[in-house]
Amino acid sequence: MFSFFKQKAVHLFPGYFALVMATGALSIGTYFLGMDLIAKILFYLNAAAYIGLWILTLIRFFCYFPRMAADLMSHTAGPGFFTIVAGTSMFGCQLIIITDFYRVAVYLWGLAILLWVVIMYTFFSAVTIRKEKPALAEGINGAWLIAAVATHSISILGTLLVPYMERGQDVALFFTLCMYFLGCMLYLNIITLIFYRFTFLKLDHSALTPPYWINMGAVAITTLAGSSLILNAKYWPLLVEITPFLKGFTLFFWIMGTWWIPLMFILMIWRHLYHRYPLSYDPQFWGLAFPLAMYTTSTYQLSKALGVPFLTVIPRFMVYIALAAWVFVFLGMIHHMFFQRIHYAKSVEEKSL
Repeated sequence: MFSFFKQKAVHLFPGYFALVMATGALSIGTYFLGMDLIAKILFYLNAAAYIGLWILTLIRFFCYFPRMAADLMSHTAGPGFFTIVAGTSMFGCQLIIITDFYRVAVYLWGLAILLWVVIMYTFFSAVTIRKEKPALAEGINGAWLIAAVATHSISILGTLLVPYMERGQDVALFFTLCMYFLGCMLYLNIITLIFYRFTFLKLDHSALTPPYWINMGAVAITTLAGSSLILNAKYWPLLVEITPFLKGFTLFFWIMGTWWIPLMFILMIWRHLYHRYPLSYDPQFWGLAFPLAMYTTSTYQLSKALGVPFLTVIPRFMVYIALAAWVFVFLGMIHHMFFQRIHYAKSVEEKSL
């Protein structure tokens, strides 16, 4: 059995924690919309996925560290490691919102911050100082925006923990506010390069991978981070003072995310229907499921933060699109894992003969 896990770990997709991100965001969204049973089922599935992925990640770290380090310092594979940060924070948010296990969430927040520091500065240092660099068209993709997603996820989890703190609430909110603005800076910087790549460089349909959906998902989680700060402004006078600015800034990012949705659907149709690109399972498809789930959750919270209840119409139908996308990718993953297990068993049997 351990040899099977080692085989899975050696080629583990660096961005696989997007599974935890997508499941966590959808679980929270369904919980807000009164779908308690679905939210609880998704929570338990996510707990199993989070633990399982950490086991594989630790096996890869201790058994295949050179390969893992090479991925982290790669322009194309490196950004996937930010899903570990975002997945950890998202699972912590689930613990608070769905189970009220805030004590465990505190440790997850600390772990997420530590991982953020290590991954953020290792990756950006490596791609900055390396001698040979890929062209923009080959080097950048939507996964780069997970750096902003990870930063905002830390802001959200920290803000959710504030009501449970007996002291230091102002310090925690100052930190989460700084992370919110830092995430905004990262998004605006990276999305400029991606938009340039979309509009002025050749984009083959095969290069339009699912992580480009994070163009929308990154601003969806920005919306959730801003809404969380607005809803918890009462714990710090400075947040009360800048709430009007936060409302406008958060609405700006929500509008940006909404703008991306039709364009991404059109590009997906162009890729899979017009060019008939095969729609087979790829772990990158969790990069599609997460934005849809996060947009649902963030729009619901934005409606509360701005005091505009008519916005809840959007998450009430969007949640079914997000659920359908999650189920589609999840079933594809189960099918993929099942046949991989059969193939592994056959290979072991052939070697023993």
